[in-house]
Amino acid sequence: MQLNLKRPIIFFDLETTGLNITKDKIVEISLIKVYPDGREEEKTRRLNPEMHIPEQATAVHGIHDEDVKECPTFKQVSKSLAQIFEGCDIGGFNSNRFDIPLLAQEFFNAGIKFDFNKCKFVDVQTIFHKMEPRNLVAAYKFYCGKELEDAHSACADTRATLEVLKAQLDRYGDELQNDIEYLSNYSSQNRNVDLAGRIIRNDQGVVVFNFGQHKGESVEDVLTKTPQYYDWIQNRDFAEDTKNVLREIYIKMKQRNSTGTIQFK
Repeated sequence: MQLNLKRPIIFFDLETTGLNITKDKIVEISLIKVYPDGREEEKTRRLNPEMHIPEQATAVHGIHDEDVKECPTFKQVSKSLAQIFEGCDIGGFNSNRFDIPLLAQEFFNAGIKFDFNKCKFVDVQTIFHKMEPRNLVAAYKFYCGKELEDAHSACADTRATLEVLKAQLDRYGDELQNDIEYLSNYSSQNRNVDLAGRIIRNDQGVVVFNFGQHKGESVEDVLTKTPQYYDWIQNRDFAEDTKNVLREIYIKMKQRNSTGTIQFK
Protein backbone atom coordinates (compact mmCIF):
# COMPACT_ATOMS: atom_id res chain seq x y z
CA MET A 1 0.00 0.00 0.00
CA GLN A 2 1.23 3.46 -0.90
CA LEU A 3 1.59 5.76 2.11
CA ASN A 4 -0.81 8.69 2.13
CA LEU A 5 1.53 11.60 2.82
CA LYS A 6 1.05 15.34 3.06
CA ARG A 7 4.81 15.88 3.40
CA PRO A 8 7.90 13.65 3.33
CA ILE A 9 8.51 11.10 6.07
CA ILE A 10 11.89 9.65 7.00
CA PHE A 11 12.19 6.10 8.29
CA PHE A 12 15.52 5.63 10.00
CA ASP A 13 17.48 3.27 12.22
CA LEU A 14 20.60 3.74 14.31
CA GLU A 15 23.38 1.38 15.27
CA THR A 16 25.15 2.70 18.34
CA THR A 17 27.84 2.09 20.93
CA GLY A 18 25.15 1.23 23.50
CA LEU A 19 21.74 2.11 24.88
CA ASN A 20 22.53 5.15 27.05
CA ILE A 21 20.97 8.16 25.33
CA THR A 22 23.27 10.71 26.95
CA LYS A 23 26.57 8.81 26.74
CA ASP A 24 26.47 6.49 23.74
CA LYS A 25 27.10 7.51 20.13
CA ILE A 26 25.89 6.65 16.66
CA VAL A 27 28.11 4.38 14.55
CA GLU A 28 25.70 3.92 11.64
CA ILE A 29 22.55 5.66 10.44
CA SER A 30 20.35 4.42 7.65
CA LEU A 31 17.32 6.29 6.34
CA ILE A 32 14.67 6.10 3.68
CA LYS A 33 13.02 9.39 2.77
CA VAL A 34 9.57 8.83 1.29
CA TYR A 35 7.93 11.68 -0.63
CA PRO A 36 4.18 12.28 -1.07
CA ASP A 37 4.44 11.14 -4.71
CA GLY A 38 5.87 7.77 -3.60
CA ARG A 39 9.43 8.56 -4.58
CA GLU A 40 12.11 7.24 -2.19
CA GLU A 41 15.67 8.24 -1.36
CA GLU A 42 17.81 5.83 0.63
CA LYS A 43 21.05 6.64 2.45
CA THR A 44 23.32 4.74 4.83
CA ARG A 45 26.40 6.18 6.51
CA ARG A 46 28.80 4.91 9.13
CA LEU A 47 30.19 7.36 11.65
CA ASN A 48 33.24 7.51 13.87
CA PRO A 49 31.83 7.71 17.43
CA GLU A 50 35.16 8.95 18.78
CA MET A 51 35.00 6.29 21.46
CA HIS A 52 35.56 2.55 21.70
CA ILE A 53 32.67 0.45 20.43
CA PRO A 54 32.03 -2.04 23.26
CA GLU A 55 32.22 -5.70 22.36
CA GLN A 56 28.60 -6.27 23.41
CA ALA A 57 27.47 -3.62 20.93
CA THR A 58 29.63 -5.09 18.17
CA ALA A 59 28.05 -8.49 18.89
CA VAL A 60 24.68 -6.97 17.95
CA HIS A 61 25.50 -4.93 14.82
CA GLY A 62 28.89 -6.32 13.76
CA ILE A 63 30.64 -2.92 13.55
CA HIS A 64 34.17 -2.68 15.01
CA ASP A 65 36.38 0.31 15.79
CA GLU A 66 38.47 -0.51 12.70
CA ASP A 67 35.39 -0.29 10.47
CA VAL A 68 34.69 3.35 11.34
CA LYS A 69 38.08 4.86 12.15
CA GLU A 70 38.23 6.67 8.77
CA CYS A 71 34.55 7.67 8.80
CA PRO A 72 33.32 11.20 9.54
CA THR A 73 32.07 12.10 13.01
CA PHE A 74 28.45 12.95 13.67
CA LYS A 75 29.38 16.61 14.09
CA GLN A 76 30.91 16.66 10.62
CA VAL A 77 27.68 15.44 9.00
CA SER A 78 25.22 17.04 11.42
CA LYS A 79 24.33 20.09 9.29
CA SER A 80 23.64 18.07 6.15
CA LEU A 81 21.72 15.49 8.17
CA ALA A 82 19.55 18.17 9.77
CA GLN A 83 18.80 19.53 6.30
CA ILE A 84 17.65 16.07 5.18
CA PHE A 85 15.29 15.79 8.17
CA GLU A 86 14.01 19.38 7.89
CA GLY A 87 10.30 19.53 7.03
CA CYS A 88 9.78 15.79 7.43
CA ASP A 89 7.85 13.52 9.72
CA ILE A 90 9.82 10.63 11.26
CA GLY A 91 9.21 6.90 11.43
CA GLY A 92 11.09 3.97 12.89
CA PHE A 93 10.97 0.80 14.96
CA ASN A 94 11.16 1.63 18.69
CA SER A 95 12.20 5.07 17.49
CA ASN A 96 10.09 7.03 19.99
CA ARG A 97 11.88 5.43 22.93
CA PHE A 98 15.44 5.29 21.62
CA ASP A 99 16.43 6.44 18.13
CA ILE A 100 14.77 9.87 18.18
CA PRO A 101 15.96 10.85 21.70
CA LEU A 102 19.51 9.72 20.86
CA LEU A 103 19.48 11.59 17.55
CA ALA A 104 18.24 14.71 19.37
CA GLN A 105 21.09 14.39 21.89
CA GLU A 106 23.65 14.01 19.10
CA PHE A 107 22.29 17.13 17.37
CA PHE A 108 22.55 19.03 20.65
CA ASN A 109 26.14 17.87 21.23
CA ALA A 110 27.00 19.01 17.69
CA GLY A 111 25.49 22.46 18.31
CA ILE A 112 22.60 21.91 15.89
CA LYS A 113 19.21 23.30 16.90
CA PHE A 114 16.67 20.95 15.33
CA ASP A 115 13.03 21.41 16.35
CA PHE A 116 11.55 17.93 16.69
CA ASN A 117 8.28 19.50 17.86
CA LYS A 118 7.49 20.18 14.21
CA CYS A 119 7.64 16.46 13.39
CA LYS A 120 5.02 13.75 13.74
CA PHE A 121 6.46 10.43 14.92
CA VAL A 122 5.27 7.04 13.68
CA ASP A 123 6.65 4.18 15.76
CA VAL A 124 5.99 1.00 13.81
CA GLN A 125 6.95 -1.14 16.81
CA THR A 126 4.14 0.35 18.88
CA ILE A 127 1.61 -0.37 16.11
CA PHE A 128 3.00 -3.89 15.85
CA HIS A 129 2.88 -4.52 19.60
CA LYS A 130 -0.68 -3.25 19.79
CA MET A 131 -1.70 -5.54 16.95
CA GLU A 132 0.71 -8.50 17.22
CA PRO A 133 3.14 -8.29 20.19
CA ARG A 134 6.52 -9.54 18.85
CA ASN A 135 9.82 -8.14 17.48
CA LEU A 136 10.97 -6.87 14.06
CA VAL A 137 12.13 -10.25 12.79
CA ALA A 138 8.77 -11.80 13.68
CA ALA A 139 6.90 -8.76 12.35
CA TYR A 140 8.69 -9.02 9.00
CA LYS A 141 7.87 -12.71 8.71
CA PHE A 142 4.27 -12.24 9.92
CA TYR A 143 3.35 -9.26 7.75
CA CYS A 144 5.63 -9.68 4.74
CA GLY A 145 6.02 -13.46 4.67
CA LYS A 146 9.81 -13.20 4.43
CA GLU A 147 12.79 -13.95 6.63
CA LEU A 148 14.75 -10.86 7.69
CA GLU A 149 18.33 -11.45 6.60
CA ASP A 150 21.10 -9.32 8.13
CA ALA A 151 18.95 -8.41 11.13
CA HIS A 152 20.55 -5.61 13.19
CA SER A 153 22.05 -4.16 10.05
CA ALA A 154 20.74 -0.60 9.99
CA CYS A 155 19.98 -0.78 6.26
CA ALA A 156 18.12 -4.11 6.46
CA ASP A 157 16.18 -3.07 9.58
CA THR A 158 15.18 0.25 8.03
CA ARG A 159 13.93 -1.34 4.81
CA ALA A 160 12.06 -3.99 6.79
CA THR A 161 10.42 -1.32 8.98
CA LEU A 162 9.05 0.51 5.92
CA GLU A 163 7.80 -2.74 4.37
CA VAL A 164 6.13 -3.78 7.64
CA LEU A 165 4.23 -0.48 7.93
CA LYS A 166 2.93 -0.82 4.37
CA ALA A 167 1.86 -4.40 5.10
CA GLN A 168 0.19 -3.29 8.35
CA LEU A 169 -1.88 -0.77 6.41
CA ASP A 170 -2.87 -3.48 3.94
CA ARG A 171 -3.77 -5.94 6.70
CA TYR A 172 -5.57 -3.55 9.06
CA GLY A 173 -7.12 -1.25 6.48
CA ASP A 174 -10.42 -1.21 8.37
CA GLU A 175 -8.71 -0.33 11.67
CA LEU A 176 -5.70 1.78 10.69
CA GLN A 177 -5.94 4.99 8.68
CA ASN A 178 -3.37 5.65 5.99
CA ASP A 179 -2.60 9.04 7.45
CA ILE A 180 0.64 10.07 9.16
CA GLU A 181 -1.03 12.19 11.85
CA TYR A 182 -3.31 9.29 12.77
CA LEU A 183 -0.43 6.78 12.73
CA SER A 184 1.68 9.13 14.82
CA ASN A 185 -1.04 9.38 17.47
CA TYR A 186 -1.73 5.65 17.33
CA SER A 187 1.93 4.65 17.70
CA SER A 188 2.56 7.05 20.58
CA GLN A 189 2.80 5.04 23.81
CA ASN A 190 2.61 8.11 26.05
CA ARG A 191 1.79 11.72 25.51
CA ASN A 192 5.43 12.67 25.80
CA VAL A 193 6.37 16.20 26.76
CA ASP A 194 10.06 15.45 26.25
CA LEU A 195 11.41 13.13 23.56
CA ALA A 196 12.65 10.46 25.98
CA GLY A 197 9.30 10.21 27.77
CA ARG A 198 10.70 11.22 31.15
CA ILE A 199 7.98 13.86 31.37
CA ILE A 200 4.50 13.08 30.00
CA ARG A 201 0.88 14.16 30.17
CA ASN A 202 -1.37 11.83 32.15
CA ASP A 203 -4.94 10.91 31.24
CA GLN A 204 -6.13 14.21 32.71
CA GLY A 205 -3.63 16.19 30.64
CA VAL A 206 -1.48 17.07 33.66
CA VAL A 207 2.29 17.18 33.05
CA VAL A 208 3.83 14.54 35.33
CA PHE A 209 7.17 12.84 35.89
CA ASN A 210 7.40 9.39 34.32
CA PHE A 211 10.36 8.02 36.30
CA GLY A 212 11.89 7.74 39.74
CA GLN A 213 10.49 8.51 43.15
CA HIS A 214 8.06 11.13 41.82
CA LYS A 215 6.68 9.03 38.95
CA GLY A 216 3.07 9.96 38.28
CA GLU A 217 3.29 13.19 40.31
CA SER A 218 2.63 16.61 38.84
CA VAL A 219 5.88 18.29 37.76
CA GLU A 220 4.68 21.62 39.10
CA ASP A 221 3.69 20.12 42.45
CA VAL A 222 7.07 18.42 42.83
CA LEU A 223 9.03 21.55 41.89
CA THR A 224 6.93 23.66 44.25
CA LYS A 225 7.35 21.32 47.23
CA THR A 226 10.87 20.12 46.40
CA PRO A 227 12.59 22.76 44.23
CA GLN A 228 15.97 21.08 44.73
CA TYR A 229 14.71 18.25 42.52
CA TYR A 230 15.04 20.65 39.58
CA ASP A 231 18.75 21.20 40.32
CA TRP A 232 19.26 17.48 40.80
CA ILE A 233 17.92 16.71 37.32
CA GLN A 234 19.86 19.55 35.68
CA ASN A 235 23.11 18.25 37.19
CA ARG A 236 22.51 14.58 36.47
CA ASP A 237 22.93 12.43 33.37
CA PHE A 238 19.62 13.22 31.65
CA ALA A 239 19.13 13.98 27.96
CA GLU A 240 19.50 17.66 27.16
CA ASP A 241 16.01 17.73 25.69
CA THR A 242 14.58 16.55 29.02
CA LYS A 243 16.52 19.25 30.88
CA ASN A 244 15.31 21.91 28.43
CA VAL A 245 11.67 20.87 28.82
CA LEU A 246 11.97 20.97 32.61
CA ARG A 247 13.73 24.32 32.39
CA GLU A 248 10.85 25.76 30.34
CA ILE A 249 8.32 24.53 32.89
CA TYR A 250 10.41 25.95 35.74
CA ILE A 251 10.74 29.36 34.07
CA LYS A 252 6.99 29.57 33.46
CA MET A 253 6.39 28.69 37.10
CA LYS A 254 8.75 31.43 38.26
CA GLN A 255 7.03 33.93 35.99
CA ARG A 256 3.67 33.00 37.47
CA ASN A 257 5.21 33.13 40.93
CA SER A 258 6.13 36.76 40.36
CA THR A 259 2.39 37.47 40.12
CA GLY A 260 1.69 35.56 43.31
CA THR A 261 0.16 32.48 41.69
CA ILE A 262 2.82 30.02 42.89
CA GLN A 263 4.88 30.13 46.05
CA PHE A 264 8.22 28.34 46.17
CA LYS A 265 9.61 27.07 49.42
